[in-house]
Amino acid sequence: MGTGEQIVTVVAVLLGALTTHLTNHLTQRGKVKYELLTRWDNRKLDAYSQFVDRVRTGIFLAVRLYEHREGLRLSDIPETELVADLAEAERFQGRSFEQIMLLGGDDVVEAAHELHAAVRAIDWQANGKVTGTLEEWRERNRVAFRAINTFHESARADLGVRGRVTGEQHPERDLLLPAARQDADAAGE
Repeated sequence: MGTGEQIVTVVAVLLGALTTHLTNHLTQRGKVKYELLTRWDNRKLDAYSQFVDRVRTGIFLAVRLYEHREGLRLSDIPETELVADLAEAERFQGRSFEQIMLLGGDDVVEAAHELHAAVRAIDWQANGKVTGTLEEWRERNRVAFRAINTFHESARADLGVRGRVTGEQHPERDLLLPAARQDADAAGE
């Protein structure tokens, strides 16, 4: 084997080693980047779903308190306990909201602010901090549930989930009210 052939062989071996090293480095870097993205996406998903769960829990507790105070449906639970349950739910919502502030994208954070404000309006009327009619109460709940849908849309986009939860294929729905209550409301209007 001549000197020229030996140089070509050495260069080929070095080029192969360099190519292998570069390929391995880029593959490993891609894996690490994907793992980081996945890890944060999992945490975001947990934070987003926990926030919505705690918001909905708070709304249902506010409804129970409001209906008790207004005499729409009396509860066996004392009012002081209903107020305490709602206050605890608000505290947990606040903690979940802070996670959104830390992990969420800009649109998610803005949607969370809007949702948080809508839920506070419900809590305030349930607690008697603001007054309002039954129709105003229902409108506050409608606003909150629209804000939940907006939050869902923003969270889905932030997580890269295709599709929508609103729009032509998913028209806006109104509050679900028992038939007896709907009939009584229609007669009273």
